[in-house]
Amino acid sequence: MNFKDRGFYIKLLAIALPIALQNLISSSLNMVDTLMIGRLGEIEIASVGLANQFFFLFVLLLFGINSGVSIFTSQFWGKGDTSNIRKVLSLAIILGGGLSAAFAAGALFFPQLILRIFTNDAEVIKLGASYLRIVSVSYIFTAFSFAFSFTLRSIGNAKLTMFVSTISLLTNTLLNYLFIFGFGNIPSMGVAGAAIATLISRAIEMLLIIFYVYNYQKELAIRRLKDFKHSKTFVIRILNTTIPVILNEGFWALGMTMYSISYARISTEAIAAVQITNTVQSIFMVVSMGLGNACAIMIGNVIGAKEETKAIEYAGRFSVLGTLAGFVIGILMFIASPLIIGFFNISPQVQFNAQRILYIIAFFMAFKFFNTLLIIGILRSGGDTKFSMFLEMGSVWLYGVPMAFIGAHVLKLPIYWVIALVSFEEIIKGIVGIYRVLSKKWVKNVIETM
Repeated sequence: MNFKDRGFYIKLLAIALPIALQNLISSSLNMVDTLMIGRLGEIEIASVGLANQFFFLFVLLLFGINSGVSIFTSQFWGKGDTSNIRKVLSLAIILGGGLSAAFAAGALFFPQLILRIFTNDAEVIKLGASYLRIVSVSYIFTAFSFAFSFTLRSIGNAKLTMFVSTISLLTNTLLNYLFIFGFGNIPSMGVAGAAIATLISRAIEMLLIIFYVYNYQKELAIRRLKDFKHSKTFVIRILNTTIPVILNEGFWALGMTMYSISYARISTEAIAAVQITNTVQSIFMVVSMGLGNACAIMIGNVIGAKEETKAIEYAGRFSVLGTLAGFVIGILMFIASPLIIGFFNISPQVQFNAQRILYIIAFFMAFKFFNTLLIIGILRSGGDTKFSMFLEMGSVWLYGVPMAFIGAHVLKLPIYWVIALVSFEEIIKGIVGIYRVLSKKWVKNVIETM
């Protein structure tokens, strides 16, 4: 395996660095948001965290749609076929728009019903419902942003999405401060203020990215209605590859939701600790997201150009690089954990739980990195979406979810030991995934006859 290919690393950094920086900025500002809300109290942290579980489910389904269609975008770009890229983009807009309308309606009209799935705490439900109602419309903005940003990434333009997301997130943080705590003539609005800030920032993100595409990336701009007209064969070919990704993300998201239900029913302190550590974990996972997306784009491009041997070589390099990066990041997370948790204004019990959860996450970090590269970067970009679906669904639903409920409600373990028990699914997933990569059965040119 050749690790001295200079061109490989130049392209890797050009794609991975902007995506990693975008995720770092996003996660850092999300942590700032959590710190701001945390100053209001643990009930506020829990209410916003649980309300965002619904958004989390929506985003993962949206991620599934756009990840699936992006397999075609990457391969069409490698082939040099921009006409079909516009058709793929229009299909992503249709699918994402329909999904966002359904979730927006749920958040607007049934927020309390949604939150009762997670908790019985009346105050948490009340605050969370007010948050969901306000942010509901932003789900539609997010669907459009995802469709365009995934397309831009798939053709290698990751810098623009980083720039737009940075502006949006900085706006969100500034508005959070103004609306949560009040400033001058602006009243203090607490959780509702955080929701308004989120709504405005997502609208800005959508408008900026669409403005860029229609003025500077004109080959992607959809200007004719016929770009929204797809042949039955075209749609079926895309959906055959995309539906497993959507199901993968959907069932994975539902699995994560089941984890949250299990954790929330331990105690409000337990779910507060989990929400805090999820935010912290996302900061340390930014490198894996950069590597995973770079891997997906680079492998997709070479498969589209009919260079399957190079795709297999890339998969091997990324697997090794991702695992090594995860090992290093895990050590850094373990060392930095006490300092990070010290920034949060939380009770000693929440602090105790959060600290131990972070230690456990750090231990499993190398496996988490490898699995991100495996699922997002290698299997999906190679068109092997059905296998990746069964791998993730199996590890979460046959092992993770049962262990969450057994650990929390049968064995009555503390929250951090429940997290440890659940995290072993990363090892199971990784072992099975290694065999699939080595078999080379994952390499599929999905656009060959299109």
